Amino acid sequence: MSNNPTNECNYRVNLPYPPVRVNGKNPVYASEMLSNMAEVVSEMSDVSRYFYIAIVAQQNHSSISTCFHHISIVEMYHLNIFAELAHLLGADPRLWSGRGIKRWWSPSFIGYPHELHELIAESIKAEEAAISKYSRQANIIRDPNIVAILKRIILDEERHLQIFREMYKRV
Repeated sequence: MSNNPTNECNYRVNLPYPPVRVNGKNPVYASEMLSNMAEVVSEMSDVSRYFYIAIVAQQNHSSISTCFHHISIVEMYHLNIFAELAHLLGADPRLWSGRGIKRWWSPSFIGYPHELHELIAESIKAEEAAISKYSRQANIIRDPNIVAILKRIILDEERHLQIFREMYKRV
């Protein structure tokens, strides 16, 4: 992390995001984007997790709280991108996932440990899972627009993973 913890650019890679566009409607790809929005491993889970940590860390660990707050904002941006993609691909971009029968996103998808060390450890696992999921999708999806976006978002997730690993060592 840099000397300026409130600079949002420290929490995302300083590269532009590709334009949000698709080659056409595709229910399979739409389902994948919905899963990125609202499954256990999803941007909504990360936004909620990091929001929670920012609040509970605020009193005793203000720099950690600030970090999680800013990372949650980056994750919200990813959530928005995946919602736009899902919509362009033909899906209703609600906080749900699944093909056929939909399952709503739930706050129960995230853990709420009380120890800061455990919260950071959970965040590390979440980022690793997101990187793995998005990498798998980038390998199977054949729309180069979506693949470019996935690869760009992976860069941010790798940055978050780096931040959390450094933080974990310090706590």
